Amino acid sequence: MSRNNKPHIHNSSTVAETEYFRIERAEISFSNGERREYERLFSRGQDAVMVVPMLNRETVLLIREYAVGTEKYEIVLPKGSIEQGETILEAANREIMEEIGYGANKLEFIKSLTIVPGYISHRTNIVLAEDLYEKRLEPDEPEDIEIIPWRIADFKLLFERDDFTESRTIAALSIIKEILI
Repeated sequence: MSRNNKPHIHNSSTVAETEYFRIERAEISFSNGERREYERLFSRGQDAVMVVPMLNRETVLLIREYAVGTEKYEIVLPKGSIEQGETILEAANREIMEEIGYGANKLEFIKSLTIVPGYISHRTNIVLAEDLYEKRLEPDEPEDIEIIPWRIADFKLLFERDDFTESRTIAALSIIKEILI
């Protein structure tokens, strides 16, 4: 079976829409003749950035914020949507200024990640931010965000915490650790 020919989408229809998402049902046929119906979630608007802000070569700045999906506070990296007209790097710098009060003189795109790509279209772009300087933009969060400096060398200790479960953060820190060490 050739993987070069993508399955054919025969028809698709919107099942539900909200301010942030559209759920679509799609009927798909595969090259072997199999037909299936799938539902997929489309994000409204742009993709997102997740920033790995390095205070120095050894220390990353994490944040602790409320996650309504898990109904608890989680330790994550600063992140947010890419606004209309922004580049990935511009969005990354804006997000860290809003969330942790720092800008970065050096920003590097690392990788785009997906979560559950069989059902969700959203992409998160990982950006490494270095050579930080203090700069605060008006935050758009509903409450103050706790900033947690964490040594990259102590990354494994985060796994012992019940508030460290966000897969994009785990993936981004794993990638950055390999780059920096």
